[in-house]
Amino acid sequence: MRMSFKEVKELRKAGKLEEAINLAQQDLEDEPTNIWNKRSISWVYYAYFKKNSSIENFDNFIEYLEKLKSLELPVEEKMIFDASVYQVGKLVFAFSKESQIDYSKLDRLFDFVKDFHLTIPSESYSFLYKAFHKHYESWSSYLNFSDWWNFNNFRSQDFLEEEFNGKKIMSIAEQAYIAYSKKLIEGETSELNGVILNNSIDRERIANFMPKLETIIEKHPEYQYPPYFKAKLLLALGETENILSAFLPFAKQKRNDFWVWDLMAEIFTENKELSFACYCKALSLRTPEDFLVKLHQKFASLLVEKEMYQEAKTEIEKLIAVRTKHDWKLPNQVNQWIKQDWYKNTKSKSDNRELYSKYLKEAEEILFQDIPEEIIAVEFVNKNRSLLNFVKDKNKHGFFNYSNLGDKPKVGDILKVRFKGEGQDNYYKVLTAKKSDSNSESPAIQDFNGMLQIITPQGFGFAENIFIDQKLIDKNKLEDKQEIKGKAILSFNKKKNEWGWKAFVII
Repeated sequence: MRMSFKEVKELRKAGKLEEAINLAQQDLEDEPTNIWNKRSISWVYYAYFKKNSSIENFDNFIEYLEKLKSLELPVEEKMIFDASVYQVGKLVFAFSKESQIDYSKLDRLFDFVKDFHLTIPSESYSFLYKAFHKHYESWSSYLNFSDWWNFNNFRSQDFLEEEFNGKKIMSIAEQAYIAYSKKLIEGETSELNGVILNNSIDRERIANFMPKLETIIEKHPEYQYPPYFKAKLLLALGETENILSAFLPFAKQKRNDFWVWDLMAEIFTENKELSFACYCKALSLRTPEDFLVKLHQKFASLLVEKEMYQEAKTEIEKLIAVRTKHDWKLPNQVNQWIKQDWYKNTKSKSDNRELYSKYLKEAEEILFQDIPEEIIAVEFVNKNRSLLNFVKDKNKHGFFNYSNLGDKPKVGDILKVRFKGEGQDNYYKVLTAKKSDSNSESPAIQDFNGMLQIITPQGFGFAENIFIDQKLIDKNKLEDKQEIKGKAILSFNKKKNEWGWKAFVII
């Protein structure tokens, strides 16, 4: 009885693989259970499939993988398998460069690696994921592979951005969570009697994946896209209750991308007006028309429903122009529209930008729904600089730029605003601002009535504790000891360093 593993190793390293395998095979036949003999021949098999790790030699590659598997090495034998996955990964990467890919071959490779005894997590294990990840879009077994691989096995460095040719690349971990989400949303195509049915989503799989996705969102707030896909998955499940809060952080970051507002419109399907506003916002953004054909069709559908036929035809003509340019087939819905009388008898506009602009403010306010509105009163307006002074109460007052308010504010107006954080030196940044309805009340506004007492020679006066300035007295031709009533606003007297009330209108 002899063991020739040293000679086998020397022959293998010298590239004399045929001699090496003959010698190793003889040793294995002599002692088939000897672990050293198994190790010896396993590395010869490795040398063979390394030599054949190309698409044209796929069958030879598989042959030696099968031989390696047949050795039934114990679980603790990881080194040979850790090395082998690099060769498997190399071959899988090679397939990604093919114009026509035989995905059954990827399935065969996956079947082999499932039985490998691997070091987990490890560089080789992450390399294996990266290789198969290249095929996630079209490989039907991607989700099964990912479940087996298990995203909990990413190393800490897998969560970091990479760099290639001077360009930053999203971390492989973030790519993985996005790819998995996309495949869940895409669903599985089913067939009945030769007819392709609509894709069906795997609700159980989504439910199992959601906590993992939420963990990534929480631990890696720098990842931009997971919140978007969380929203898409919630939509797929029909769980709309918490979807907006999940999506808003992403939407704020990507507010200038049309597809963010397209998804927002889906979120508000039950609220047709908000959905309408979101489509307006999406179409108002500068985007190549090639990307907007589906969006034009969705919006046209809402316009037809509202019997806004001129605007609807405008959207339809835009999508027809793009589809015609690229020889893309017209959807059945569009073909039906263009046959109808309203379409034939309606003259389109050059564009719908005027319509879009009417709804931009309503759409943009959605982004800040997670920030509570505050009721404030306008104390002073500087029209030249578009600034207004406001007061909420004695604890909060200041000024901000109102150029985006739309309606011109005036003293005494009650506004609903969302502030961006706290003010600096009493200057506040405002996210949204709009005039409140006439029934709204503010603790900074009060009605008053009383006898006017004019102070001479200054010309101002008081009614009870309400200050009446000279301009208001002159404008309303008020006289001393006259009974008056009006509205007053809470105001801080800098000279006296105290709060008081100042009339802004006499009724």
